Amino acid sequence: MTGDFGQKSATAQQPLVSFSLMMMETLEGAELCFPQLLNTSCRKPTQHRSEIIFLYVFMSSMSLLTVALNLLVIISISHFRQLHSPTNLLLLSLAVSDFLVGLLLMPVQILILGGCWFLGILICGLFYYTAFILTSASLGNMVLISVDRYVAICDPMSYPTRVTHKRVKISICLCWICSVFYNGVMLMDFLKHPGQYNSCYGECVVVINFIKGAVDVSISLFGPIAVIIVLYMRVFVVAVSQARAMMSHIAAVTLQGSVTVTAKKSERKAARTLGIVVVVFLICFCPYFYPPFASQEMKTSVLVSIFGVWLIHCNSCLNPVVYAFFYPWFRRSIKLIVTLKILQPDSCDANIM
Repeated sequence: MTGDFGQKSATAQQPLVSFSLMMMETLEGAELCFPQLLNTSCRKPTQHRSEIIFLYVFMSSMSLLTVALNLLVIISISHFRQLHSPTNLLLLSLAVSDFLVGLLLMPVQILILGGCWFLGILICGLFYYTAFILTSASLGNMVLISVDRYVAICDPMSYPTRVTHKRVKISICLCWICSVFYNGVMLMDFLKHPGQYNSCYGECVVVINFIKGAVDVSISLFGPIAVIIVLYMRVFVVAVSQARAMMSHIAAVTLQGSVTVTAKKSERKAARTLGIVVVVFLICFCPYFYPPFASQEMKTSVLVSIFGVWLIHCNSCLNPVVYAFFYPWFRRSIKLIVTLKILQPDSCDANIM
């Protein structure tokens, strides 16, 4: 059972003349997306001007910030040779997907704040397909980063041989290919007939049935969450054990009380880092995937899902903060980029580590 703004209904017992008069009065009092299409056009939702202005300013700022932060990550890792490591290749892939979210998806979401879709049925299908691909690719990159950190911390001796540039590049390519193929299957019916679920002209809606919605939630939400939590918990346990072993060694020549305090601080810092990664992920993605459990069908309209969609977009803005701003090399590379020192000869060989 689904419903939209602009959808009209009447009981069978209602007189035809009364229904026609009521519909005409409703349409005359409403602002239509396409005034020339009186009987088929969607109606614009009633919104306060101050709210619209706030949303435009907030979302435009979020879009610019997402593009700028991820572009800095892309330029840094691509330009400086010292940063051409397997781990940074994963960060680069994540930054590319998040950069495209800020460049392609966020501006379109801003354009449809008024509740009307003016870009046509074909662009509607491409928009949702692109949105699903970039979201899946971003999730896949986050999982790959978790695997990379797990191997680096839990098996550091074999890390150089197990995690090579070639294997990382193959993993990244597979991540993007799987995102394209998987979402193509999920949206196959919608892509064949992009406008079949629209209740009025000026709407862009995609409907995913309950079975596909449940599968999508399992693969796109529960799966990545389970992998990330398990791997980071393992990393946390190993990191704490290593810190305790180091503190025990130092304790031979240091006061025991000071060592205990330092060990506890290391444990709390590791716990906070794990908590930030998991909580940000949950906050940004769970609201969007709630509808499959609330009804038999998941229906995404430009207004109903705007909150969940923009939370996911916020995750694209936060990823460079969570995964890159904690690295000192990123702060140094920003200074070189902002001051245009990267335009100097041999700047790609600069020591920023």
